[in-house]
Amino acid sequence: MDAHPGTGRLRGRAAARVLVEARVRAGWGRVRASWLLILQASVAAGVAYGVARYGLGHAAPFFAPVSAWLALGFSRDRSVRRVAELAAGVAVGVGAGDLVVHVIGSGAWQMALVLLVAGLVARLLDRGQMLTTQAGVQAIVIVGLPQVAGGPVGRWLDAVVGGLVALAFALLTPSDPRRHPRSLARTATQELAGVLHLLVRGVRAGSVDDVEAALLAGRASQPALDEWRDAARSAAELVRLAPQHRRHRGELARMVDEAVLLDRAMRNARVLARRTSTAVEDGHVVPALADALAAVARATDDLAEATGSGRDARGVRARLTDVAATLDPFVVAPDDWQAQSLVLLLRSLVVDLLQMAGAGPGEAREALPEI
Repeated sequence: MDAHPGTGRLRGRAAARVLVEARVRAGWGRVRASWLLILQASVAAGVAYGVARYGLGHAAPFFAPVSAWLALGFSRDRSVRRVAELAAGVAVGVGAGDLVVHVIGSGAWQMALVLLVAGLVARLLDRGQMLTTQAGVQAIVIVGLPQVAGGPVGRWLDAVVGGLVALAFALLTPSDPRRHPRSLARTATQELAGVLHLLVRGVRAGSVDDVEAALLAGRASQPALDEWRDAARSAAELVRLAPQHRRHRGELARMVDEAVLLDRAMRNARVLARRTSTAVEDGHVVPALADALAAVARATDDLAEATGSGRDARGVRARLTDVAATLDPFVVAPDDWQAQSLVLLLRSLVVDLLQMAGAGPGEAREALPEI
């Protein structure tokens, strides 16, 4: 039911603006999470090119930066084994391709032969799938490119230089597996906070457009939520295989659970926005509901910072508990069943946020007044 791109009166340019703003926020979130990794890989590629160009005197050391970039890239997994596996794959493919081309030339059957040789050598050297894949890809590139001066080892030597530079960067710039998912967690939680702030503005101003903008923003935020969930799962799987990151396992496992809870909270927020749109249009709004929404939105702002920095969210949990205690629909809106239904939806959202902030499922539900 949440799949429609537009809703109600919010059409055309206004709807497009909300969607574009959500996409831009998600894009900047990815940039903030990955810029350091990309910077390191870019510098490594430049260093590898410089070593091959000026140190070895190669006129066009194409495969030095290629090897460094492929081995590092912007992947969160920069273990020495993985970087070495990718670098070795590039070197095997380039070496096999260069050797075959210089001996028997290039063509269709030579392409098949060099792939066979590169794949078999890669499997002989290591069981890693990435090594074999990279060996095949680089062999294809070599056979497809025109020959250059330097003999059958020139481009292979460039690939080795790039791989060694990548290994040096992996050793000298160890990465924290929590950094990337933390950054994505901040972005995803800020998306929920933004939706709630738009809802508050719409309820207080009696603006259906603002409420529908909140619904569109909630729908457009799904990629940011999915990316955090996938990154958290990937990082949690990575640390299970990396003894040096054993101490981070607990936090990353919790982050996987938090990503699921945030996704559930956002779905509740979208349902709340859709129901609020009808309530606002019919004049069923109460100031107490807007105040509760505003308190939850501010707490979500702080939860985004706590999740993004890895800090304990005890203070946020206390504030959400205080808000939860006020969410008795018969007190907030004693004579308005439509407003009462909105309070019930807000209760579910607050339970999800309380669990994100560290409360157990039972503790989160017990924070709500009985009805």
